[in-house]
Amino acid sequence: MSRRKKAIKRPILADPRYDSQTVAKFINVMMFDGKRSLAEGIFYSAMDLVENRTQQPGVNVFKQALNNLKPVVEVKSRRVGGATYQVPVEVRPDRRTALAMRWLISFSRDRNEKSMAERLAAEVIAASKGEGNAVKKKEDTHRMAEANKAFAHYRW
Repeated sequence: MSRRKKAIKRPILADPRYDSQTVAKFINVMMFDGKRSLAEGIFYSAMDLVENRTQQPGVNVFKQALNNLKPVVEVKSRRVGGATYQVPVEVRPDRRTALAMRWLISFSRDRNEKSMAERLAAEVIAASKGEGNAVKKKEDTHRMAEANKAFAHYRW
């Protein structure tokens, strides 16, 4: 962490198709080795698949899925007198969306459909319904925080 001044947040340009900064950020997180056009192609074809399967606008289903994945609390390790405690802390809004995007992408990659677009579409649909592995991860995070509520007074 810098001791000088706080790093400035650079604005993210909205994506060309949906004119949404959230979608642009998601594509940036999904991108490997600077291959933006490939990541955009995967995302947009996944949204087309979502629209075909749910009969709703794909970007709305995607935003609903992200909202279902955003964690409210998480645990952080804190050393107190030689013992390490898992202390529940509230998650900042920008970290909430970052975690939700990261979980959605990682659990999409773990699925066993044929193409990445199909995997992403299936995970987005599952997450928008409150199902799937990414939602399970969020619930596990909440459960860990709930179980360690006794150490909340060690918050800093």
